[in-house]
Amino acid sequence: MPASVRLWIAIALLTSLSACTTIQVEPLPEGMTDQPPADWQDRSVKLGQFDHWRLSGKLAVRQPSDSGTAIINHWIQEGEAYDLALSSSFLGMGSTILKGVPGFIELTLSNGETYRSGDPGALMEAATGWQLPMESLIWWIRGLPAPASDFRLLFDDRGELAMIRQDGWEIRYDRWHPLQGDTPALPARITALKDSKRVRVVVSNWQDLNP
Repeated sequence: MPASVRLWIAIALLTSLSACTTIQVEPLPEGMTDQPPADWQDRSVKLGQFDHWRLSGKLAVRQPSDSGTAIINHWIQEGEAYDLALSSSFLGMGSTILKGVPGFIELTLSNGETYRSGDPGALMEAATGWQLPMESLIWWIRGLPAPASDFRLLFDDRGELAMIRQDGWEIRYDRWHPLQGDTPALPARITALKDSKRVRVVVSNWQDLNP
């Protein structure tokens, strides 16, 4: 199936099933609602179409076994393919390059060793010790739920997306970058929590690479 067709299927799922394909969790956090604002459908479609981009920033991971931070030298997304370059002194990672598409990842360590796997999460954890849901982060980083599983969206009193609950994770949106042309506001800081794990991404710069 062509990538463009898969994209439109994903967008359709996000916009038409958001009401019925949700996780029911009560009570609602104070000051939040699960009723989307009037412009949410248009906003989510535009964010779904924003699939060629580059960002830089910082990544912090905290989990029971260890914690660490890394500089995101670049995260380049071209449709379903990503190229993520990290720099960190944590566990001797040094410069680490992650390249992949859904269902496949290639990880290159600073010593030149390269590993490939059809299970991105397992390879990431084995090589670095970090549990990063990469295939979901690709969506969460734009302020969208991943289309592959149930989710719940929560909005604040200004109509901004405040939280996504999905796959046992709670993704909180703390800050936003302003509008870029026709693209809606993009996250400046997100925090993903699951049990005793926390992943925080701070985006210092977004760049639109859409042709």
